[in-house]
Amino acid sequence: MKTDELCINTLRFLSIEAVEKAKSGHPGAPMGMAAMAYALWQHHLKHNPSNPEWFNRDRFVLSAGHASALLYSLLHVYGYPLPLDELKRFRQLGSMTPGHPEHDVHLGIETTTGPLGQGFGNAVGMAMAEAWLAATFNRPGYEIVDHFTYVFASDGDMMEGVTSEAASLAGTLALGKLICIYDDNEISIEGSTTLAFTENVAERFRSYGWHVLEGVDGLDHKQVEKALDCAKTQTDKPSLILCSTTIGYGSPGKAGKASAHGEPLGTEEVRLVRQTLDWPYAPFEIPEAARHHFNQVKHRGQKTEDDWMQLIQQYRSTFPELATVLDHAVEGKLPEDWESFIGELFGSVGQAAATREPSGVVLNAFGGSIENLLGGSADLAPSNKTLMKNSSSFNADNYAGRNLHFGVREHAMASLANGMSLHGGVIPYIGTFLIFYDYMRPAVRLAAMMGVQVIYVFTHDSIGLGEDGPTHQPVEQLMGLRMVPGMVTLRPADGIETLQAWQIAIERKHGPTALVLTRQKVPAIDRSNIDLQGDTHRGAYIIWQASDNPEFIIIATGSEVSMAIGAARILAERGIKSRVVSMPSWELFEAQDKNYRERVLPSAVSARISVEAGRTLGWQKYVGNCGIALGVDTFGASAPWIQVYEHVGLSADAVVKSALTLLANNQDQSD
Repeated sequence: MKTDELCINTLRFLSIEAVEKAKSGHPGAPMGMAAMAYALWQHHLKHNPSNPEWFNRDRFVLSAGHASALLYSLLHVYGYPLPLDELKRFRQLGSMTPGHPEHDVHLGIETTTGPLGQGFGNAVGMAMAEAWLAATFNRPGYEIVDHFTYVFASDGDMMEGVTSEAASLAGTLALGKLICIYDDNEISIEGSTTLAFTENVAERFRSYGWHVLEGVDGLDHKQVEKALDCAKTQTDKPSLILCSTTIGYGSPGKAGKASAHGEPLGTEEVRLVRQTLDWPYAPFEIPEAARHHFNQVKHRGQKTEDDWMQLIQQYRSTFPELATVLDHAVEGKLPEDWESFIGELFGSVGQAAATREPSGVVLNAFGGSIENLLGGSADLAPSNKTLMKNSSSFNADNYAGRNLHFGVREHAMASLANGMSLHGGVIPYIGTFLIFYDYMRPAVRLAAMMGVQVIYVFTHDSIGLGEDGPTHQPVEQLMGLRMVPGMVTLRPADGIETLQAWQIAIERKHGPTALVLTRQKVPAIDRSNIDLQGDTHRGAYIIWQASDNPEFIIIATGSEVSMAIGAARILAERGIKSRVVSMPSWELFEAQDKNYRERVLPSAVSARISVEAGRTLGWQKYVGNCGIALGVDTFGASAPWIQVYEHVGLSADAVVKSALTLLANNQDQSD
């Protein structure tokens, strides 16, 4: 058997045996994709297994995450820190080889994939980050940032809407260093793709502005290598390589069938595959000739990185200031003086305004100091206030622009932002109306799962949107954000809290942050009666009180904080000692020590009301069984926003009425 074929079959059988031992998994795709993977990793992918985090490496994304056994096999044979024993522990608790790839750059896994289409979107985002960094920092003779992004996609990936959104934008942006290898095996779980997918993918991608290579036999590594050579010369368009493959290749009973997709082949079928592919080796055995051949890549990768290190040292000497900015960006460091002007911003954001307005002011101020902060909106920048006024637009003619335009593609926008953050060197922010968070959920969930820094600017946050009506008035979305593990959600009450929320989001390097902002104007809160021991950074704090020993607590967020203070003043006039707690972030408050939480919400005070223009579900943990949660548990209505608030029963008078009822009930119970 020739060395190339020996190596390809090594990848096939490591994948087969991992699935077989686990009695769970997807053997068919790795068997069909092994030749394509070998062609890329052995001959084209620029990588150094000895240093998986080398910044100028090519990025590889397995969007078809169900083929994870193939990725783990590649990582092992090419010398990444993934022991063979971990392939034997495939899909087992605590292993390094979970059922679908989970982001671990130290191991060589660039992103978490499995939900189809997400990896494709991530890859587009990575290519965007590479293009921006190259345009910003490269200089003639110093191509410091210069790499390709490769993505393996399946038929299922091509069916997903997020892939279409991302591919359309990638073509518009002419991302020439993005190459997709499409595993066109014409099989999905239910059977032939002709059941539901008969479109001409090549023509679709050509219409998007992609360079398309058809008629490639994905089982022939030489044809794949040649196609990759061609794709890499196409610098002004992303490339799609359509590779015809056979799912379960080599399996007499299951090749080309849906049964090869998502279940082990079985002992007898594995025996037949060994016969068919002439494989005499024991399970998990790697032939010495194959191991030696794979190792050549490791040596080549080390030399490539060494050459790059020499170049960047020269770059640092020639362009020291630029190099410092780049180094900080790559290392995830903020400029040393980035906070120096925050005190000056308090005056400019301390006015009555919709919180989206100070958000735009803060974004532009921070953007002037943090040069790798870039982002945009899903065609809503004027409304979201996400435009950087002193920067240009990122487009095919100007990759150095910091204003990104995603079009009406919320799902792709979130997936692309994940890819940009995963690439490193940039801090992405993205904006839309809070109601359209629903279109973004899968990508937002993955951002939280991976712990990547993405800043979400969600404006038009409630029924305060008004006349556009219930289709555009979010009521359940805010609670949905809070339900995502690893997410920090901030709903600021005024410009000062908005400024602090942005500061939190910028400083928070591990995990996404959602800023939830109003369309309607809110008052600037008088902070002369504020608890100076707390602010937005602590998640909740005392923003107004009539006494250090309150008998009643109102907890509110966002635009309802000023409403709560109004109600508390009325109660104070009636001799009721109340306290108002602004709680912009549940997550940050829960992270505080017990003593602080007790000081803000003393357990001895059971008379509590929460006020928020959203679903009341979840507020019981703060108001208790004896308290009242005021909110919106129905859809809104089309009318001026003040009328909508009155229609759903949210007003200072309603808070007062509920407080008096609650206190009276408590008194009756004590009697």
